[in-house]
Order: sequence, then C-alpha cells, then structure tokens
Amino acid sequence: MNLRVVITGAVMVVLALGFFFYMGSLAPRSNDPAAMMRTVGEVSGAEGAIGIVMVAFGLLRRKR
Repeated sequence: MNLRVVITGAVMVVLALGFFFYMGSLAPRSNDPAAMMRTVGEVSGAEGAIGIVMVAFGLLRRKR
C-alpha cells in the first residue's frame, strides 16, 4: 500500500467537498447561480473523482 497516494487522494476528496459547499453558500449572491453551481459541480466532481482513483490505486498497488 502506498500511503502517500492514499492520503493525498483523501485530502483531495475532502477539499472537493469543502469547495462545493463553500461555493454553494456563495451561489445566492451570484448573477446566475444555476450556471455557477453547474461549473462548481463539474470542477469539484472531477477533483473528487481523481481523489477516489488515487485512493483506490494507493490501496491496490504495492510499494516497490
């Protein structure tokens, strides 16, 4: 198990969730909140997916 990759992936998932909820609190003040949250959802979803893949690879791969 590669612990550094697992920790980095977990931190990325937490940051993606934090970014999504923080920007959700700012959305009502936006000119177009639906478009803003669509973009924020795409970005945080991509970051979260990369983090999940990093966790999976870190747990499955063996350190050489």
